[in-house]
Amino acid sequence: MTVKEYFDGLEAKLGEKSGLLSGMNCVYQFKVGESAYNVTLKDGKAAVAEGDAASPSCTLTVAENDFLDMVTGKLNGQMAFLTGKLKVAGDMGLALKLGSFIG
Repeated sequence: MTVKEYFDGLEAKLGEKSGLLSGMNCVYQFKVGESAYNVTLKDGKAAVAEGDAASPSCTLTVAENDFLDMVTGKLNGQMAFLTGKLKVAGDMGLALKLGSFIG
């Protein structure tokens, strides 16, 4: 799987988890290697777009191989953060919620 393939399928995947998304109103910005994607969560729905969001609530920066390891379960997100492989800017609470529905 590539990063693009992951984000291309993410909107449908999150649509199946609308219960987990209810009450969330935020924008996640992902900077994965040279790529940028943003995920807007609003009213229990998710919208995924390529590029930078105007004003993200939480920005995650990670190398491409580390991101793929995280979404396939080979690398724990908290461990990635603690070892400096994952950098978080903005709302840390949102970053902590991410693991429950992104993997």
